[in-house]
Amino acid sequence: MTKSLIEAHDAILSDLDGVVYAGPFAIEGAPEALNRAQDAGVQVAFVTNNASRSVDAVAEHLVELGVKTDAEHVISSAQAAAELLAAQLPANAKVLITGAQALADCVQAAGLTPVRSQQDEPVAVAQGFNPKMVWEDLAEAAYTLADESVLWVASNTDFTIPKERGIAPGNGTLVGAVATATGRKPQVAGKPESPIFTTTAAQKLGSTSPVVVGDRLDTDIQGGNRAQIATAMVMTGVDTYQSVLAAITIERPTYIIETLDAFFEPYPQIGVEITPTGARAEAAGFVAEVKGNDLTLSGAGTEVDSWRVACAAWWAAHPDVHDAPKAPEVFNRG
Repeated sequence: MTKSLIEAHDAILSDLDGVVYAGPFAIEGAPEALNRAQDAGVQVAFVTNNASRSVDAVAEHLVELGVKTDAEHVISSAQAAAELLAAQLPANAKVLITGAQALADCVQAAGLTPVRSQQDEPVAVAQGFNPKMVWEDLAEAAYTLADESVLWVASNTDFTIPKERGIAPGNGTLVGAVATATGRKPQVAGKPESPIFTTTAAQKLGSTSPVVVGDRLDTDIQGGNRAQIATAMVMTGVDTYQSVLAAITIERPTYIIETLDAFFEPYPQIGVEITPTGARAEAAGFVAEVKGNDLTLSGAGTEVDSWRVACAAWWAAHPDVHDAPKAPEVFNRG
């Protein structure tokens, strides 16, 4: 009998925005699913690219939503950015903070000195998401980075962030504004860089078979894949089934799940074969066939199973993709 995903892994490294909550509100069923995983003996840690809140504040929010956790099980890109800076700078070096107080606190905890003005002669800039950021903050970073010897580290470069009212601009748009003004590119500390995952799994949890769960291909899934950790794409946030189908190779998830409840359900074993004209995949009542750039799906069952089979066939026919082509239309024969 096919095992559930929860039986195959000893730890879940979960994203937050779009997976556990959207803005202040929990995604339906997410807290209960994560608690159920912990009750089954699977460790749960939260890996977030949002650098605007402290890990204590994030943990408090999660507890308010009904998740059993604490600050020790929250890892933020602000922490990762501070560690990246500390590895390259002398103790007490001045770092211009372009972001929230949570980022400044992490920089200070890493043995560096956070400042807010170019006049303080910082040797580095740390940039993270802050919903209250104004033009003057971005300009201060640009003025400071005109000196090419100044180190620039961004907590993350997510272009969007899911909120309770919809999809909003993320830190990547703010980093992009500074990059346009300066002609420079920052070092990126958080997802999709792999250390934020490997450090969490190995050092904090001691996990040997973790799984990364997220709603974004370009950060959560790519980061987990780069860390050589199994990945699960959940369809409650930014990316869609169609974008998953068209994903480049490094952003293709190990699993596709509709909600976190799917961790406790059997995951279909998909049979895949390469054919003279493309590929064929079959599972859960569906058959997907790829001939050239055409994808045909037949059968009946759940929507998520249909996409799992379609993706398996399409990816097998196009195994090495670095620039995502336009996703094929899925012709469903019913």
